[in-house]
Amino acid sequence: MQDHDLEPHEKDRMPFLQLVPNLVTIAGMGIGLTSIRFAMDDRFELAVALILLSALIDGMDGLLARRLKATSDFGAELDSLSDFLCFGVAPGLLLYRFALGETHAFGWIFVLVYVGAACLRLARFNVMRSEPDSMRHFTGVPAPAGAGLALLPMFVTFAELGDARAVPVLVAFWLGFVGILMISRIKTFSPKAMRIPRGAVGFLLIGTVIAVGMVFTRIWLLMVILAAIYVAMLVPAIWKARGRLLRG
Repeated sequence: MQDHDLEPHEKDRMPFLQLVPNLVTIAGMGIGLTSIRFAMDDRFELAVALILLSALIDGMDGLLARRLKATSDFGAELDSLSDFLCFGVAPGLLLYRFALGETHAFGWIFVLVYVGAACLRLARFNVMRSEPDSMRHFTGVPAPAGAGLALLPMFVTFAELGDARAVPVLVAFWLGFVGILMISRIKTFSPKAMRIPRGAVGFLLIGTVIAVGMVFTRIWLLMVILAAIYVAMLVPAIWKARGRLLRG
């Protein structure tokens, strides 16, 4: 059936499935921004949990768009704006409220560095997403992973491995370092390009079971472990780049 065979009112309607990815993106953005509201009430664990949930949703909207063949330039731009709010603005404000408020202007400078880096990271991603290499790896730490690294001091505190609030200067420098990693030229792995050796599948499945168990028992310790693993994966690329971390 051609478009001219449709009734006029049918041409003004869009299939609901085409809207699902964008609805998921908007839901994730709402959840990420709501974390700021709970941070203002000093309910930090719930605030961080909401950012983690928004990161999970962020991984779903792109997958849904591809599966439903509903990808669009509008959806891609909406996703980037949502990522900036959820993984740039929200983590920066949470950390300032949690550990950096006592440092006043000093801590706020590093919040601005981190949020500005997140903005630049997403702008560069938008420009480069059509390039072939964008499917094989990311350039710099992606925004959701950057948010996870930025929140590491809070994970450590919640897991009772230390108290990040006792070392706000260290937290500030860590936040700035994560910002640098986000806008760096180091190549980081993309889940789309991951290939699991057949011999490692069993270990991956068992690891998933353990991770699920820790989600309901020691979730903050799990997040510390995952962040540490991710940092360990970055170390060779960081060491290789060294003095040219921000240059191509």
